[in-house]
Amino acid sequence: MEINDTFSPIDIAISGLRAQDKNIKLISSNVANAQTTDSGKGEPYRRLEAVFETDGDGIGGVSLEEIAADMSSFPRVLKPGHPDADEDGYVLMPNVNLPIEMINLNIATRAYQANAAILKRYQQMMETTLELLR
Repeated sequence: MEINDTFSPIDIAISGLRAQDKNIKLISSNVANAQTTDSGKGEPYRRLEAVFETDGDGIGGVSLEEIAADMSSFPRVLKPGHPDADEDGYVLMPNVNLPIEMINLNIATRAYQANAAILKRYQQMMETTLELLR
């Protein structure tokens, strides 16, 4: 009997759960900092994005390869009384677009739910198999 060291469907589903959990946390961080004009580095909060990679030869699970900062420009908003306003009254705001973040959150949540459904189906299949063996 040949031993196959590729990922099982359970391993793939669990890796998907872990990756989407990290993605949901990143999206939540983006939403929470959507109005942060000073992140401590002298510039507004910069949106973070998850970059995924496949494990194995493309048939394995998925993992978080890196957390990349969105390097798009910061929007300028007129807020003359704001402490971070420049001499013209403009404030650099984070490059977080809330509707986009909500769409990304919905996608990540659905992917998480799909992986959880795989685990539930597998559990039901094992229970049925054990019931048949009795």
